[in-house]
Amino acid sequence: MKERKLRDLTVSAIGMGCMGFTHGYGACPTEAESIRLMRSAYEDYGCTFFDTAEAYSAGENEILVGKAIKPFRDKIILATKFTPELFIATEEIPEGKTSRRGVRAALDASLKRLQTDYVDLYYEHRVPPNRDVAEVAEWMGELIKEGKIRGWGVSEATAEEIKRAHAVTPLTAVQSEYSIMERKYETEVIPLCGELNIGFVAYSPMAGGFLSGKYNSQTKFEGDDVRRVITRFAKENMDANQALLDLIKQFAADKSATPAQVSLAYLMCKNDFVVPIPGMRRNERLKENFGAADVELSIKELAELDAALAKIKIHGDRKDSDIMKLGTIKTVPKS
Repeated sequence: MKERKLRDLTVSAIGMGCMGFTHGYGACPTEAESIRLMRSAYEDYGCTFFDTAEAYSAGENEILVGKAIKPFRDKIILATKFTPELFIATEEIPEGKTSRRGVRAALDASLKRLQTDYVDLYYEHRVPPNRDVAEVAEWMGELIKEGKIRGWGVSEATAEEIKRAHAVTPLTAVQSEYSIMERKYETEVIPLCGELNIGFVAYSPMAGGFLSGKYNSQTKFEGDDVRRVITRFAKENMDANQALLDLIKQFAADKSATPAQVSLAYLMCKNDFVVPIPGMRRNERLKENFGAADVELSIKELAELDAALAKIKIHGDRKDSDIMKLGTIKTVPKS
């Protein structure tokens, strides 16, 4: 597969978002099937970028990913995240996770679950409003010097937060939601990343699967599926957003590609430092999504697509606060 740079880290042009293997999008594959799919991503398609987080299924996702990548751990870039909001102060660390000791404790726990002694890319999984991101940047610099992480990043950060953090310890990547359906970061954050040589990792690059064209307003989302509370997937909004899907399908037909491939190619062709990390839980999704690395959109095609998108209103959105209300954690079935 083609490769891209996240500052000093070389990764496959498309990475694998691993959250869906244990929760968030309905029924999960078995543990054995999830491991097989992750290994196929590396062995059959050349994916060298895998993304997880301690928050996914209370650490179970990291355990699963650790098992899957163990045979080729030193050949891939592994990213995980610590989540300040999930840490409850203890007698040992009364100041909580967003502290030097707290971050170190979180990282050590992730390393144990992942069966590794270092993480290539360690994110702060949201920037708390009551803490200075520059202070976290200082702690990350210490971890880099010690070899426990190779680089660090922030998720859903503002341009100002990125500047403050980067001035202390250069950021490797910023990870935020980015898709044809959600383009707010094109205004300030993505241009800033380009200026500062910071990679941009796009999570939910197909808007929770909507841009694949495989769901409609009659689709039912159940259990811990986050699409139950993402307003884009409300029946009236899915119907209203059909115009966007029709546009992408037309472009896809003209390119002899699928809507999912055009949606991923759009992000990659606009900036060479953007790396999407779609979730993939079936063989056909691996083939389709990784195949998007070979779909090229010309400057003219991008301009035509942007002009058409400017005429389309997007209905609904995705809010962390809504997703947190689900309050359910699902783990992967063992068999």
